[in-house]
Amino acid sequence: MRKIFLTAVLLLFLAVPARSAEDPAPPFGPGERLYYDIYWTVIHAGRAELTCMDDTEMDGRPARYFLAKARTQGWVDNFYKVRDTMEAWTDMDVNYALRYKKDQNEGSYHKKVELVFDKQANQSYRYARGKLQHTLDQPENVFDPMSILFAFRKEALYKGMEFDANVSDGKVSVVGKAFVEDRETVETGIGDVEAYRVRLDIKHLSGVFKKSKKAELYVWFSADERRIPVKVRSKVAVGHFSMTLREYYPPARG
Repeated sequence: MRKIFLTAVLLLFLAVPARSAEDPAPPFGPGERLYYDIYWTVIHAGRAELTCMDDTEMDGRPARYFLAKARTQGWVDNFYKVRDTMEAWTDMDVNYALRYKKDQNEGSYHKKVELVFDKQANQSYRYARGKLQHTLDQPENVFDPMSILFAFRKEALYKGMEFDANVSDGKVSVVGKAFVEDRETVETGIGDVEAYRVRLDIKHLSGVFKKSKKAELYVWFSADERRIPVKVRSKVAVGHFSMTLREYYPPARG
């Protein structure tokens, strides 16, 4: 099961490449909180949470700050304990990434990664265990695996839309593609939600997908101005998982 739990959460954030959009009032903001149940096949494996933190500064410039956590629960915790944390910082308009951190703790596996984006040089620097591991040339605007989710939520969705954007984990930089396939009703912890089903083209992504020619990934976003990610479902070489929204708290508007 090593890396599967974090993969479930990362897929939510990798799931939807996007274009930048001119939106003076994005549907997210400080105070927004989303809570998910994670299932591996039919097993309730744990929970995840996604928070839009208070705006802050990164290297002296105003920045958006996003935080995600995932953890096992119940009997799963007894034999394979997971405590994963991800953080992302972007410019205030969420047009490009500034920094990304991942603290992965799964069973006996532990790894800390930090990804720093140099906007002026169009480069990124990936650190592992505090040491520089990769330097990579980047396109002008690129997102990390987490901030891409919020960039996508700036878009007004409709059936038939196609998207592409630059996404990088610091080792590789790819142009991801996504397709809005249909509109469906999704059962969630906050009730039945009308949502758009989005399919991700994942052939360029590594990890568990590399082992399966028939890997599939779908994400459902609420069909309203909030564009909340309410569900994720994937089938890969090692089975399938799903994440379903359990609770939602809107951003504080002041």
